[in-house]
Amino acid sequence: MQLVVARIGRAHGIKGEVTVEVRTDEPELRLGPGAVLTTDPAGVGPLTVETGRVHSGRLLLRFEGVKDRTGAEALRNTLLISDVDPEERPEDPEEFYDHQLIDLDVVLADGTLIGRISEITHLPSQDLFIVEREDGSEVMVPFVEEIVTDIDLAEQRAVIDPPPGLIDDSEAVVASTRDAEAETEEGAN
Repeated sequence: MQLVVARIGRAHGIKGEVTVEVRTDEPELRLGPGAVLTTDPAGVGPLTVETGRVHSGRLLLRFEGVKDRTGAEALRNTLLISDVDPEERPEDPEEFYDHQLIDLDVVLADGTLIGRISEITHLPSQDLFIVEREDGSEVMVPFVEEIVTDIDLAEQRAVIDPPPGLIDDSEAVVASTRDAEAETEEGAN
């Protein structure tokens, strides 16, 4: 199975290093020296990691055969893809690979079916499940412990406890009295 583990950013310096946007919780395993990665677009790779280091909070990689800034800049926006055994699991039992979560049923604690996870969106602050409902509509569910209470791979389901309004707009609660006051004033005019 292939997993996207990073996206190459801009060149760093003049010796062929690039910044990378890491998309794996295990960069030391997937992006370490000697790692051979396929690429998207395919014509750029495969790429073999020669060195890696962290500089100012960003991971910098150098690939075999890329020795200057021009070569590094030519790699910009390339996706790095790692081959992973489909049976492999993250070390932390509370972590999951995207392929483990796609197509899980999303249910409430009482078993009510909400839909099926069709996609995972990775945002800087949190991940989102894109849940496709039976009517074809989509719901975005933040993948946070307070909302996603259980992932049961054996049962192929994710149990959620959504706040009011997340699944059903009619249950939405006004979060600010200022918003409520504005609605009252609009109604009075």
